[in-house]
Amino acid sequence: MLPTLFLLGVFLSVILAIYNYRKNPATIWLSLFFFSVSVYCLIHYVLFYSESVILVALFFKSNIAIITLLPGLALYFYTKLTVTDQEKLKPAEWLHFLPVALVFIVGIDNYFSPWTEKLRMASDFILNHKSLISYYQLSDHGSGSFSLAFFFRSLYNFLYFLGAVVVFLKYKMAIRNSHVFSHQKFMYSWLSVLYILFFVLIVSHSAILYTHYFTNQKSIAYTFFLIQLVALTGLVALLFSPFLFPGILYGLPRVKDYENQIDKGSEPVLPRELTEEAGSPDEPRDKDAGERRLEEKYLQTIDHLIDACMKEHQPYLNPAFNMAMLSVLINLPVHHVAYYFKEVKCQSISEYRNIWRVEYAKKLISEGKSKNLTLEAIARLSGFSSRNTFLVSFKKYERMTPKEFMKNQKN
Repeated sequence: MLPTLFLLGVFLSVILAIYNYRKNPATIWLSLFFFSVSVYCLIHYVLFYSESVILVALFFKSNIAIITLLPGLALYFYTKLTVTDQEKLKPAEWLHFLPVALVFIVGIDNYFSPWTEKLRMASDFILNHKSLISYYQLSDHGSGSFSLAFFFRSLYNFLYFLGAVVVFLKYKMAIRNSHVFSHQKFMYSWLSVLYILFFVLIVSHSAILYTHYFTNQKSIAYTFFLIQLVALTGLVALLFSPFLFPGILYGLPRVKDYENQIDKGSEPVLPRELTEEAGSPDEPRDKDAGERRLEEKYLQTIDHLIDACMKEHQPYLNPAFNMAMLSVLINLPVHHVAYYFKEVKCQSISEYRNIWRVEYAKKLISEGKSKNLTLEAIARLSGFSSRNTFLVSFKKYERMTPKEFMKNQKN
């Protein structure tokens, strides 16, 4: 059951990254967090329970363990991009990966160790009842240095976990929920649950390392293992949640014009027109109503920007046109655009662009271009990648086929 749970976590995290990174680039870090946590637990499950020499050899003294340094780091970056409403890391922030790179370089010789040697070490490890202290005392390695290296992973993840929590609390207190899209404020609770479960996972895992691997107190280690299992099950449940509640993928988008004020820790000021609508200074104002009006105004701005872009630049004529390209053209974060299509337009970007393409095809037909062009040529000129997609979309939005539309134009 447990290996299946871990492998399911790996599979779902990969699916999450592949299908959703275009909606919000921060999803990559969320996926990496769940992926690395699943691999982390899978590695130590094999070392904890498996009696298979082959499986132990695959994970023991293998540089694949470098993945176990990534959960805290991935959580930190996901938190930072989410609460600051950014799309990508700054160049200097990539320096956070320097310790991971150094660990990789130090352990790179493990990739080139003969498989027979790995099998021998795995067999010795199992014969010593999976006690790392006993194994390394009998081997050529000192137990003290290895103990430090082994616990470095837990400490490293814990420090970045603390960093993620600090960033989360800092921005939550700074913006006081202001100007975050109203439908997304549930993300504060979702992130809080994520932090609690990861904290329990780190603490229980560290306890397992100490009681099982180093002191050989297996009964106590089993108790912590059950606690770890509860935390891991909760994390897998959270991994399912973006598939059931896609709003999680939009993060914490907020009105773009006020990012600088929020980043500086000051309270954003409502525009004059919204302040006037709320009443005079002597009259009580509904802060929530003001924030809703500000959000509505921002979403209306997005609507106007997209509409103007489609009319002026006609990006839909490019068969590869997608949401990421649209966000670049209107200079807005892609997850803001994704939120707009989900909550305001209630349609996908593919549906939206196909409507524009059908309108363009109608324009070509109305101008008489169909006399010299085939339907396939009109489809290509309108941005459709295939004749069949063009026919299906035209029938869907116009309730008639292109040929029927041509016939009506002649009449």
